[in-house]
Amino acid sequence: MSEFHSAEPKAQTVGRGAGAWVPLLFTAIVGLFLSAAAGVRAQTAQGTVSAAASAAELRIGGEVSTPLVLTVADLKKMPRKTLSVVNPHDQKTETYEGVLLEELLKKAGAAPGEKMRGTLMATYVLAEAEDGYRVVFSLAELDSGILDSDIIVADTMNGEALAAKQGPFRLVAPREKRPARWVRMLKSITVVRAPAQ
Repeated sequence: MSEFHSAEPKAQTVGRGAGAWVPLLFTAIVGLFLSAAAGVRAQTAQGTVSAAASAAELRIGGEVSTPLVLTVADLKKMPRKTLSVVNPHDQKTETYEGVLLEELLKKAGAAPGEKMRGTLMATYVLAEAEDGYRVVFSLAELDSGILDSDIIVADTMNGEALAAKQGPFRLVAPREKRPARWVRMLKSITVVRAPAQ
């Protein structure tokens, strides 16, 4: 009987020692799991943003000879323009890169160049965002033969893809005093000829 009792405390001591490690081991495993899950979530979020950006399309249509549907990858292959502008909201310099809107209109067959006269002077470009915000430019103000507007469809800011609330496409009009026609989340550009009276 005494031998049985003397062995019992040893068993309890060993049991308590192992029991002390179990919560620590469990905490370590859970910590590793949560850390890995956070990394996967971050990668998934980045992948979702970049997948959404790569799947996004910019449509150019209306009074054009060649309607276009462009992706971010399509813009990357076109002649690029870089602009450094001061954002009037926070007074910080931002560097945008993209394609001149005039070049996109030329590709769609809507920028007439030397033929910009007569009824074409009453043609306008309607730019629309995903949230329904819309602005208008006259076709003439986008023609470098008349005005050096440098308006671009940007896909990067400060060397990085535009954030979801800004892009993947953003219209940037650098010479305007207020950025009221800087269209975020740009989804379409439509060329419209004003009806004759």
